[in-house]
Amino acid sequence: MIHESPITITTHMRQQFMCKTTNSKQSGTSMVEVLVALVVMSIGMLGIAGLYATTLQAKTTSLSRMKAVNLAYDMADRIRANPTAAADYVLTASDTTTATNCATVNCTAAQMAASDLDQWDNLVTDPITGLPGSASGSIARTQATANTPEFFTITLNWSEPNSGALSYVLQVRI
Repeated sequence: MIHESPITITTHMRQQFMCKTTNSKQSGTSMVEVLVALVVMSIGMLGIAGLYATTLQAKTTSLSRMKAVNLAYDMADRIRANPTAAADYVLTASDTTTATNCATVNCTAAQMAASDLDQWDNLVTDPITGLPGSASGSIARTQATANTPEFFTITLNWSEPNSGALSYVLQVRI
């Protein structure tokens, strides 16, 4: 019987292991696999960019709608605060408003209505805090009859670059 030393067995096993790894057919990722991964990542990044752009546009539109709601309710509150001059709160989109500053002078109910309309129109069309585009506001009054109460229809119109013409309508019963 021949006995081999432990060093000889280890060297022999090492030689067998080295032979097996050098004969292996796969030695890493191929160029095709890298290109496919790159295409998949690119499509994913384009999808994320599109989602981001849509989110920004929705944010702008929702901000404008919030301003329109606040402006409409502001005018409704002004009408409720001065009900004796309700007939004076009619405004078309083409009307121009000028009024006395009722903060410094005692005004009649009709002058207060004109002042409210002027202030509100300035708020609607203000380029910084108002609605975007060529914004306009109008107020229509429907007089009370035996069967229906009096109400006002407050309409705000504006335009946005990617959304086109938008509007908000609020009907208020007085």
